[in-house]
Amino acid sequence: MSDKPPRYFTKANVKVLSKEVPYKGFLCVEKYSLQHQCFEGGWSKPLSRELMLRKHAVAVLLHDPARNTLVLLEQFRIGALSDHESPWLLELVAGLIDSEESPEQVAIRECQEEAGCRVDKLDKIRELYLSPGASNEKLFLYYAQIDTSNLGGVHGLDSEGEDIRVHVLPCEQAFALLENGQINNAIAIIALQWLQQKQMAGH
Repeated sequence: MSDKPPRYFTKANVKVLSKEVPYKGFLCVEKYSLQHQCFEGGWSKPLSRELMLRKHAVAVLLHDPARNTLVLLEQFRIGALSDHESPWLLELVAGLIDSEESPEQVAIRECQEEAGCRVDKLDKIRELYLSPGASNEKLFLYYAQIDTSNLGGVHGLDSEGEDIRVHVLPCEQAFALLENGQINNAIAIIALQWLQQKQMAGH
């Protein structure tokens, strides 16, 4: 017996009436007029929707099980500019897949660039859509066991304007920051809750 709920519809149950591209830059915006079939029968009225196209991304939870520490990165984020406390967020190592590299290759490279950390093996946590109501961006989320003893400092590529401070924190401190809301981005929340569940289950 499958543990997945039944899927009623597929892409075949969507009619694209028109499509245009009003903006194309670092981000691309597509504007659609479309209809989709409804659960109680028939078709929806024509809907106008904008879709932001982004390159898919990777993120890595870096964890040292011997010391029970993990790595969080602090950096400025324009999306948090209106945050009442600070637009500098605590996040995981992350980056965009913008070449012929595989998600795993991008993840390993980003660990070196952003945290000065060599990673030899990745375990996939899951793939997820970050904001499917408005964007096509998919994230490949990984876990890696590392040695945090010599990590820290400021990293990032000057060519990309990166200014990233590396924090090595005890897991309990990171979980406390998660609990009190100081870690407030979805990727870090998902990864830390995943690790918290694993530790509670004794894995």
